[in-house]
Amino acid sequence: MRILATLPAPADGGVHTPVLGFPLTTGVVHAPDGTVYVLYATGTGDLTGLWRLIPGKAPQRIAALPADGLPNGLALDRHARQLYITDSVLGTVWTVPTTGGTPTAWSTAPELASTGFLGANGAKVHGGALWVTNLDKGTLLRIPIRLGNRAGAPQVKASGMTGIDDFAFTGRGNEVLATLNAPSELVRIQSDGTTSTVLDTDDGLQNPTSVALRGKDVYVLSAAYTTATDPNLLRARLYGRR
Repeated sequence: MRILATLPAPADGGVHTPVLGFPLTTGVVHAPDGTVYVLYATGTGDLTGLWRLIPGKAPQRIAALPADGLPNGLALDRHARQLYITDSVLGTVWTVPTTGGTPTAWSTAPELASTGFLGANGAKVHGGALWVTNLDKGTLLRIPIRLGNRAGAPQVKASGMTGIDDFAFTGRGNEVLATLNAPSELVRIQSDGTTSTVLDTDDGLQNPTSVALRGKDVYVLSAAYTTATDPNLLRARLYGRR
């Protein structure tokens, strides 16, 4: 591993970061030009927001986000050059151009709200829509991206997955692989909303928080935030991919 950048620490140590009480980097995306965008939640107005990392340059905050929120999931629409940010505390999806600027509240639909811990979480742009998970409600949502970058009404595409966090599309239509934090599982969500467990604690998962695909390789990151024994990166193979 190598460190790409170190963001400045909040003066108060991040004790006012909503829900968690410590500062953390969350969503991250890699643009085709090599730019890396990352979210930072600190509970302070001077640091919370969207940061841009350009090789050879110092990290730069390009959009400020509310200090009383928790920016979490980050998705890039490469064609429209827009970034979408889920706020797990405020139940909001923000949108910001890749050039940065003032965030716009793209959706505040009730389906994004939490029920006491964390709501809107993972985010991906796919098939003309922004797909979002809600950790507390255990749902996978599809929010159409309308003309003029307007948000359509959220559609629940799958439910009953408490602790759902990040996810990735497999390349088979709307089929998804998603991480479930508390049960320490990776599940497959088919286009009709049915689910099945494909990896679990027997495979080494410990509170998995994110998943990515590269070819037929599936990478799952375990945070181990309850076991505190083995944060790890697991690689598996996706069979039968066309």
